[in-house]
This record gives sequence, structure tokens and C-alpha cells, in this order.
Amino acid sequence: MSVLKRGNSKFWYIQFQFQGKTYIKSSKTTDKRIAERIEREWKVLIHSQQYLGEKESISFKDIMIQYIETKENTPNHVTLVSRCRILTKYFPINRKLHELSNNDINNFLKIRIKQSVTNQTIKKDFDLIRGSWKYGKKLGYQYSDIEFPTLKMEKHRLRYLSLDEEKRLLSELNPYREDTGTVLSSKRPTQIKQDMIDVYDLVIILIDTGARYSEISKIGWDSINLTDKTIRLWRPKVRNESVLYMSDRVYSVLTNRFKNKSSSYVFTNRKGGPRNTATLPIRKGFKRSGIIGCTVHTFRHTHATRLIQNGLSLYEVKEILGHTDINTTMRYAHLERKDISYKAKEVINKLNINSNKPDLKII
Repeated sequence: MSVLKRGNSKFWYIQFQFQGKTYIKSSKTTDKRIAERIEREWKVLIHSQQYLGEKESISFKDIMIQYIETKENTPNHVTLVSRCRILTKYFPINRKLHELSNNDINNFLKIRIKQSVTNQTIKKDFDLIRGSWKYGKKLGYQYSDIEFPTLKMEKHRLRYLSLDEEKRLLSELNPYREDTGTVLSSKRPTQIKQDMIDVYDLVIILIDTGARYSEISKIGWDSINLTDKTIRLWRPKVRNESVLYMSDRVYSVLTNRFKNKSSSYVFTNRKGGPRNTATLPIRKGFKRSGIIGCTVHTFRHTHATRLIQNGLSLYEVKEILGHTDINTTMRYAHLERKDISYKAKEVINKLNINSNKPDLKII
């Protein structure tokens, strides 16, 4: 039998090979005997499709769910789940896979463009559509031939915070601020106060470590060493681990949080679990401080930019950011080139000064 458990899932998974193809899906049951029966039925169905020419139909929704399940416990899984919610709203997911048409693809594209969504985001939507379609085709279901659009990826100027912008943002996020439109600090409910402190502390750590939002928002105290002032950072996206040394203000933030900790996580939701993806307060902070064109990922760019502007090489920054490929770090190459150009100018000036000195003759 090819019934097994995968990762932390409570369900039994069915996985086997037939005619050189790998078939995998969740049985949606915790009963192993039921899962084995589903496996036998699935094998009979695939055998009939292969030798009797019978092809089963399936809805796009069902094959999409199966496809996402195959990516469970991979760095891409969270993104696929997020894209699934979008497709549920704007794509005809209840239609059969073999009934999908180019018109459906184009209509979805028009909707997303009308919503002013970037091509990069639309590409992620289509990655899920294409991946599900290919998976259904691979498993032998009926499918239609559709063409996927080629999206041009715009190149944007690298956006990072200046020191002045950082100061303005932190002022707007200050949990103890007293300004027009906010409840006096002394009168704020305890939960509101804590939420504001969480956002402020989170931004400090993101700026000073260059870590991704998800890496810090879900980090546990078992990854924090206040004695050595280090953070052991697991990076799910690239599946590697880094050890980062704390800046003084990160150490101060974490020390204060440790004194008042009530969970195994540094940042928690209201039930004590890891913090949810909630970036709205930060986006509002950008807006109030008049900072345009920034997202939470801007903190990562800010950290990398400051390191390079102050002498670290691209390869050193690659290690700090946890990039698996130097080509990803190359987006900051122009900053290093600017520094090299300045050094080159200094070298030439020194050479010119020495070469233009008049010869001194002793009479």
C-alpha cells in the first residue's frame, strides 16, 4: 500500500506511481483503512482511463485543492493558499477543467488589471492556475487547451527608507504618541496598547535585521538568545537558517518583551499563537508619515542598502539576507558600484597629485 503521513497533517496521503507518473492526494481521512480503500478505487479508475480510454472529468476547484496539497510543507504553500482565495472570488473555479477557455483566462486578467494589481501579483495568480491545469493534465483528467498570457515584469527603482523617513515612520508608530485623532495613551484599552507596541517593536526588528516579515512575526523565544545577543532565524521560503547578532535597539526591544512574555512566541495573536499576517497598521503608518511607495518588504531593502553603503560586499549581504543565489542580491549591485566608483576617483586623484609634483633639483 502507498498510504503515508506527510509533515504535520493529520490525514493519510495516497501516493503511488503508474506508467511513470506519480499520483498524490490527501485521503481527507484519519482512518488508515478508509484511506487504503480510496487508494484501491483510485488505482482502478486510473487503470481504466489508461487502458479503456476513459478520462474522468474534474472541476478546476477540486484539482486546484489537490495541487495545493502536493505543495504542503514547502515554502510556496502559503502563497498558493493566498492565491486560492483570490481565484475563488474572481475565477470560475466550479467549471470543469476541460470546460475552461481562453476567454475565462482573459476575463480574469481584465478583472485583475482593473483592480490595479501589479503584473508580479497577477503572475502569482496565473502560476496557481497553470500549476493546477498541468497537474490535472498529468493525472489524466479531461482538460482543454488554453493559452496563458505573458506578463511583462516592470523594473522599479529600489525603494528604501532614508534615516529621516525612518524617524518619521517610527514617530507615527510610537505606541505612546499623543496626537489628534488618537485616544490618550492613559485611556487606551490594554489590548490596543499591546497591539501598538507589537507593531512598533516589529518594525524596529525588521529594519535592523533585514529579515522577512513572516520570519520575525512567527519567531519563537527558543530562537532568541539574550545572553549571546543572537537570533537563530529559520527561513521557510529558502529553507535555510541564519544566526544574526542583535543591534542594541533590537536587544532592548527583545529584553523588554521577554520580561512580559506570556507565550512561547515573541509576537502573538490574541489566542497566544504566532502573530497573524497583519500589515495594515504599518501601511497606515507609512501614509500618516507621508512616505510613498513603501511596503513591509521595504525594511529588508533598507537594511541591505545601509550595509552596502557602509562597506559590506554583495556576498556578505547575501549571507545576512539568507539569499540562496547571489543573483537575488545583485539588485543592490548598483549601490556597490557607486562606492567602487568613489574609491576609484580617490585612487586617481592620489596618482595625479603624485605625478604632477615638480621635480626638485639640488643646485
